[in-house]
Amino acid sequence: MAMTMTQKILAHHAGMENVCAGQLISAKLDIVLGNDITTPVAINEFNKAGFSEVFDKDKIAIVLDHFVPNKDIKAAEQSKKCREFSCSHCISHFYDVGKMGIEHALLPEQGVVTAGDCIIGADSHTCTYGALGAFSTGVGSTDMAAGMATGMAWFRVPSAIKINLTGKLSKNCSGKDVILTLIGKIGVDGALYRSMEFTGEGVKTLSMDDRLCICNMTVEAGAKNGIFPVDDITREYLKNRCERTPVEYTADEDAVYDEVIEINLSEIVPTVSCPHLPENTHPAAELSHIKIDQVVIGSCTNGRMEDMEAAYNVLKGKKVATGVRCIIIPATMEIYRECIVRGYTTAFVDAGAVVSTPTCGPCLGGYMGILAAGERCIATTNRNFVGRMGHTESEVYLASPQTAATSAISGYITAPEEGE
Repeated sequence: MAMTMTQKILAHHAGMENVCAGQLISAKLDIVLGNDITTPVAINEFNKAGFSEVFDKDKIAIVLDHFVPNKDIKAAEQSKKCREFSCSHCISHFYDVGKMGIEHALLPEQGVVTAGDCIIGADSHTCTYGALGAFSTGVGSTDMAAGMATGMAWFRVPSAIKINLTGKLSKNCSGKDVILTLIGKIGVDGALYRSMEFTGEGVKTLSMDDRLCICNMTVEAGAKNGIFPVDDITREYLKNRCERTPVEYTADEDAVYDEVIEINLSEIVPTVSCPHLPENTHPAAELSHIKIDQVVIGSCTNGRMEDMEAAYNVLKGKKVATGVRCIIIPATMEIYRECIVRGYTTAFVDAGAVVSTPTCGPCLGGYMGILAAGERCIATTNRNFVGRMGHTESEVYLASPQTAATSAISGYITAPEEGE
C-alpha cells in the first residue's frame, strides 16, 4: 500500500507495515512537550489519573517560555508547579530562566527533536518540527498527561495535500511570505486535519529557518501537521546536533494525495495577513496607507537567527519612526547571545527598539507588548484573531521580519525593497 511521508512515520511508530487515511492507531512517542501554560494542567491530569512515574525522563520536554521571567503571581505559581514536577521526575529537558527559549525554536536548536520522530506537544504550533522530517502535532493537556505516563498517543491517520514548490524566493521574501500566501490561497480550514507535505525543486532553495517558519504556521490552515523531505540542508542542520540518530522517510511515488497545490516561489511577494484571520492576506505594497503603533519581531514563527539578521539588515543605521514601539525578541538564549556578539543588539537599541529575553509574551497577549483599543501592530507572530495581542478593538497584521522592520522605520505598513 502506497503511503505519504507522514503515514510512513506513523506506521513505523504504530508497529505496522501499512496505515491508511482515516485509520485509528496508537503510536509510540519520541518526545512529549509542554510549556508553562499547558504543563500545569497536564500535571493535574497526570496526578488525577493516579500516575506516579513518567515513561521516560529523557523523552519529555518542559519549556517555560510564555510568561518567563514570570509576569505575575499566577505565572509564578504555574512555573513553580512545572519546576517541582520536573525536579521530582528528573526531567532531562527542562528549560527555565537563563537557559530557556521559545519552545519551537529551542527544541530543534538543542537537538531534542530529529528526523523521523513522532512528537506531540501541548501547544498548537508543535507542527514546527515537520521541517526536520518529523511527524509533530499539537494536542491538549490531557493527551500530554497520558503521553508523559505511557509514551503513547492515538491518532487518526491524516490524508495529505502535496504542495509542489518551484522557483526561488526574491531577496525581499522569506518563508513567512510563502506560508502567508499559501494560507491566503486555501483558507484557515483548507487543510483541516490533513498533512501538508512540501515537495519539489523549490524545497532546496529554502533554508532550515524558512522551513521551520512554514511548518509552524501549517496549523493556521487547519493542518494536522506540515512536513518537509529530508535533504542535504536537513542533514547538515542535524549533524552533530541530535541525541537520537535521524531516520529518513520518503513518500512513495504513487502515494495518494487529496490535491496538489503548485507554488512558484519566484512569484511570491512580501505579504501581510490583515485582521482578523491569517487567511486575510494582501501584498504589503497595497497596505501603505495603514499606520502602525507597534512592531513585534520574534516568536516561535520568526525569532530565529535569520530573522534577527533580516531585521538587522533593515534597521542598522536607521531609526524607528516616532510614535512606533519596536520590540525585538530573539527566540533562544543562543540566538540572544549571537545577536550581542554580531552587534545586532546594539544596532537595534541605536535604532530605537527594545530587545527582550526569549519569551512568547506579546504573541498571545500575555505581556511585553499588549495593545490598547484602536492600536495596530505589525508582527512576525502567527495569529491575528480578535484580541490576540490585547484589546478586542486592537488590530494585528502578520508579516515577515523584513516587512515588519521596514514598517517600523516608515511608521506605516511598507514592503521591503528587493535589495533589502
